[in-house]
Amino acid sequence: MSLIDAAMPGMLPVPNRECIRQAVRTGMALEAVINRWSRFDRKNYFYADLPQGYQISQLFHPLVGEGEVEILLDEKDESSTKRVGIERIHVEQDAGKLMHDQHPTMSYVDLNRAGVALMEIVSRPDMRSPAEAGAYLRKLRAILRYVGSCDGNMEEGSMRADVNVSVRRPGGELGTRTETKNVNSVRFVMQVIEYEARRQVELLEEGGSVAQETRLFDPDRGTTRTLRSKEDAHDYRYFPDPDLLPLELDEAFIEECRSSLPELPDAKRKRYEGLGITPYNASVLTAEVETARWFDAVLEVGAQPTQAANWVVAELFGALNRLSKGIEESPVSPNQAGELLGLVADGTISGTIAKQVLEIMLETGQGAAEIVETRGLKQTSDTGAIDAEIDKILAANADKVAEYKSGKQQLFGFFVGQTMKAMQGKANPQVVNERLRAKLD
Repeated sequence: MSLIDAAMPGMLPVPNRECIRQAVRTGMALEAVINRWSRFDRKNYFYADLPQGYQISQLFHPLVGEGEVEILLDEKDESSTKRVGIERIHVEQDAGKLMHDQHPTMSYVDLNRAGVALMEIVSRPDMRSPAEAGAYLRKLRAILRYVGSCDGNMEEGSMRADVNVSVRRPGGELGTRTETKNVNSVRFVMQVIEYEARRQVELLEEGGSVAQETRLFDPDRGTTRTLRSKEDAHDYRYFPDPDLLPLELDEAFIEECRSSLPELPDAKRKRYEGLGITPYNASVLTAEVETARWFDAVLEVGAQPTQAANWVVAELFGALNRLSKGIEESPVSPNQAGELLGLVADGTISGTIAKQVLEIMLETGQGAAEIVETRGLKQTSDTGAIDAEIDKILAANADKVAEYKSGKQQLFGFFVGQTMKAMQGKANPQVVNERLRAKLD
């Protein structure tokens, strides 16, 4: 850790330009107000995780003002949206990390991150259930990853959530809230809300009252416990930091931040839908920035959008799940995927054969065209060969032919399946359908 972070005498802080830039870019992505003038304040408290005895933060004049995030409550229903307000984004120093589970009677403190720049996003109390909070956090994490201001890896501590929970009787005002600190996964955030809401309701039903306090989450038990009483703003004795001048942002800096923003999840999802991709597939493909970048690369090599989207969501994701790999670790590159989809689109191979080819690609890393050529997997439209197999199948299933001709039309699928099986999936399905219709009708 540095001498400044350890609060050695005479060590003066300096604003980190890149941290300010990333906070501004994040604010823009959240459609928030960017304050051209902001100021740092000292938040005074004495606790083992803070060597200085105060934290440099922003209370009265934050860098970013109000914004909002639109969340989708049901991926299969585009109309199930809700807007969650952002109250502010401020920059501050991080504190150290207290560890209460390393010793039976003592707590340890890790000061490696003390003094490191931190961006805090404060949301409005607009969420009404664990599911809504989970959807909000996932959407927020996706936006941060698109922008590049945070990798969103909660389990590694680069993104954490402080979870405020309060309950109310029907029609009443929200009651006293508790704050559970440093929750490090979306699932744990939802568990905290579930547990805390139930605990507070039970307290009130028994005639008790909820104490305003800071709590800790125990992931092994799925419960929270008291850490310390929660202070109000006046308890921190805020005053302007005397070591740092106010921040003033010029228009050139603002414009550079704005022009550096990528296409964001909502805009990308709408663009995909405009290409004919279903809302569900568009939502899945834009949920994570790595997936969206990978899919964009597939489109760039000429793949047909709806065909590519269906294949990635249904086939590739299924295969990667079996391999326990993410899209960024895919053994199949976007170029290789485009090649495989092109072979299906031009009739070289069938969709059934494409599944076999994908499995070989995942195993060997070979290109689709090479696999199809060397293994003799090309689709045939040879009507002579197809007719010969159809004649055999119809002769072997004379009873079903009679049933079909007497009105049992659903048997047509049986004949198609038998023909494709006989030809090891290499027959052109369209030709099979045409030849069967001609012979049966």
